[in-house]
Amino acid sequence: MAQDVKADLCVIGAGSGGLAVAAGAAQMGANCVLIEKGKMGGDCLNYGCVPSKALLAAAHTAATIRDAGRFGIAVRQPEVDFARVMDHVHGVIAAIAPHDSVERFEGLGVRVIQAQGRFTAPDRVEAGGDVIRARRFVIATGSGPLVPPIPGIDQVAYETNETLFDRRQPFEHLLVMGGGPIGIELAQAHRRLGARVTVVEMASILNLDDPELVGIVRDRLAEDGIDIHENAKITGVEKSGGGVVLTVEKGSEVIRIEGSGLLVAAGRVPNVNDLGLEAAGVAYSRHGIEVDARLRTTAKHIFAIGDVAGGPQFTHVAGYHAGIVIRNALFRLPAKADHGAVPHVTYTMPELAAVGLGAIEARDRHGDIRILRFALAENDRARAERASDGLIKVIATAKGRILGAGIAAPHAGELILPWVLAVAKKLCVKDMANVIAPYPTLGEISKRAAGSFYTQKLFGEGTRRLVRLLAKLG
Repeated sequence: MAQDVKADLCVIGAGSGGLAVAAGAAQMGANCVLIEKGKMGGDCLNYGCVPSKALLAAAHTAATIRDAGRFGIAVRQPEVDFARVMDHVHGVIAAIAPHDSVERFEGLGVRVIQAQGRFTAPDRVEAGGDVIRARRFVIATGSGPLVPPIPGIDQVAYETNETLFDRRQPFEHLLVMGGGPIGIELAQAHRRLGARVTVVEMASILNLDDPELVGIVRDRLAEDGIDIHENAKITGVEKSGGGVVLTVEKGSEVIRIEGSGLLVAAGRVPNVNDLGLEAAGVAYSRHGIEVDARLRTTAKHIFAIGDVAGGPQFTHVAGYHAGIVIRNALFRLPAKADHGAVPHVTYTMPELAAVGLGAIEARDRHGDIRILRFALAENDRARAERASDGLIKVIATAKGRILGAGIAAPHAGELILPWVLAVAKKLCVKDMANVIAPYPTLGEISKRAAGSFYTQKLFGEGTRRLVRLLAKLG
């Protein structure tokens, strides 16, 4: 039966951000309603972070076996059972799912409604026939894959991240539309699992990252045998037998690329449709819901977090937003979101991670800057593991305050963490240079990069003169 429900807080969307708000609010004593029309856990658990990293783990394992000969270990080529790989992917999802389940949240005291939620007034949401009235609302509906309006694309079968992980058969030749993190990760995963892969990107791949670091990843993708077309525009899509053909303009050249399947990874769009935002007085556009620094919408009792708020589209940002909203909505503290130290990672091999400002933006803001580099080839642990293609770049002011860092290396997502702290806390390179790093570790590259800030001064002629003077004084 339909019910009239009153709550302190109503959350629409049970992805990572919405779940964090609901769990935190309920455990702090708030009466909370959580609405989700799809799968609990949202995109991250079911279609994004979790399945893609599980797939990459399998793919990187296959590549490690193929490369074992460089260590003097003779093995036969791996035989990839794609269906069993997908069993592994779904096994990982299933292992995590109980943490995000209806049962767990009901156990925390959250009322979970599995239906479409839609505002019918600024203080009222309808879902599954129920009417929810709450003091505060949180919109956490995330984002979905963007499918560009390319002629013919509606006439062919294609995959997005929301359908790809349900496949049981491997691709013979996968065409990837888009060279951002999702496209590049999945391209390398499928190539390492045995498919031919072609990527078409209208700009340059991973174009939000440092070009020098991207170059290291690009070289590895080429070594893997991935065919990459950059600065290439797809002007048409059509069927070809059991596959698909892309018509691509690349400079003055027009080429046709045929494959057995197509993955559309051309970006993401915030999920703002069918929420009744007009009735709620919430301003939005195709870029997302308009929010202030406190993540309040134009209706101040309604908050928006994560991808739907139009900012950085990362699970860890949605989780961070959840904390900001709890402080505002429950405790009425004027907490504001600060995205100045948000890290991002592309989980290729090698991984690509960054935080803070890049060189161009840092120079625009601060003028004179220092760019500190240290190559993985000079790191003993990397040499021992025969994984020495990589680089760390650190951006600092002329006086040594850390503004940003980027790393292309194995485990770059782990190695970036101290630099996240450094950017967030406005630390200086001396703070990193003075730590004692365990030997031999990849983490030493951070200390060595920071120490290079002082190299010229420390080993310059001035230091030599001082040492000679002190020697004369006995």
